[in-house]
Amino acid sequence: MAITGKDDGSIGGRIRLGMVGGGEGAFIGAVHRLAARMDDQYSFVAGALSSTPEKSLRSGASLGLDPKRVYGSYEEMAKKEGRRKDGIEAVAIVTPNHMHAGPALAFLKAGIHVICDKPLTTSLKEAWKLQTAAEKSGKIFAVTHNYTGYPMVRQARAMIAAGELGEIRVVQVEYPQDWLAEPLEQTGQKQADWRTDPLRSGAGGCIGDIGTHAFNLAEFITNIPVVEVSAELTTFVQGRRLDDDTHVRMHYANGAKGTLWASQVAVGNENALRIRVYGTKGGLSWSQENPNYLQFSPIGKPTYTITRGGAGSGAEAGRMTRIPPGHPEGYLEGFANIYSEIAHAIRASRSGTHPDAAVLFPTIHDGVKGLAFIEAAVASSEKAGRWTKL
Repeated sequence: MAITGKDDGSIGGRIRLGMVGGGEGAFIGAVHRLAARMDDQYSFVAGALSSTPEKSLRSGASLGLDPKRVYGSYEEMAKKEGRRKDGIEAVAIVTPNHMHAGPALAFLKAGIHVICDKPLTTSLKEAWKLQTAAEKSGKIFAVTHNYTGYPMVRQARAMIAAGELGEIRVVQVEYPQDWLAEPLEQTGQKQADWRTDPLRSGAGGCIGDIGTHAFNLAEFITNIPVVEVSAELTTFVQGRRLDDDTHVRMHYANGAKGTLWASQVAVGNENALRIRVYGTKGGLSWSQENPNYLQFSPIGKPTYTITRGGAGSGAEAGRMTRIPPGHPEGYLEGFANIYSEIAHAIRASRSGTHPDAAVLFPTIHDGVKGLAFIEAAVASSEKAGRWTKL
């Protein structure tokens, strides 16, 4: 991964990208746009950016889009962009959860690749419908579990795949935050408002918003599926309609045991996603707030640190690395890595080929698994923690 991306005219130049959502006042839309441009792989050319045509036009003007390609609805955008010779090749869907499925289906039908924020939808039934549509369309459907784009996460996955930890026994993953420790949604704060609304967020609050990231990270690093869960979901803030703290026990297909804690009321924590994996030969740990360092503990030997781009860091991490060791890379770069991996796949699709085998990003299948996890955890919690299959 080079720090300076380049336009490859031999395979059609930059990928023409559109966006649904992500207009004025939206945090994640700006993140997606920055990530898409970091390696110079995409051109942002069209959007249905807000809930009303007026807001969408204002947002489009502020972003320098051609007014003719700023749309009042995603339906209009999918229809018109699908007919243009220079129409978008991919669309980023960055709306609240309940507005993922409709746009995704419309753009798949128009023959456009989909890059969707997580969780995939608000229900597993809807996720299955999307998976069927994606498979039928033959188009790329990516889900932006961005933490899978960090170099040291790729390093951890490679080490486990190579057997350096031996047989995996224990997986512990946690994702504590504190931003919803008070009833922020009652102040009208946009991000808190929709995330705590079951009509827009789905059946899970904290479990869907950040618990799915923790779950996905654990499965991605170990490459071992979770087969059943026992969960306790709690709502601590009075009047809140969805969970804000969750504890989940997990059984893996190989017999390993896991625990997942996700909380948005853990005072003193900002974005403290952490994972620890233990096998018969050693253990490793990684923290999102210090993402350039991976701790490895071979059995019977001292723990040592592998740094991004440093000694001991392998080819898988190297593909995700832009700059020399000691120059921090983090959230935006991890997001950009996912976008660049998707770009490799889209470029291959232009010529009817497959991307290099090293290209790896979360797909519709990961999105469906995330919804299965949410629904299994909610069902388990409603039955006093009864073990529930995914």
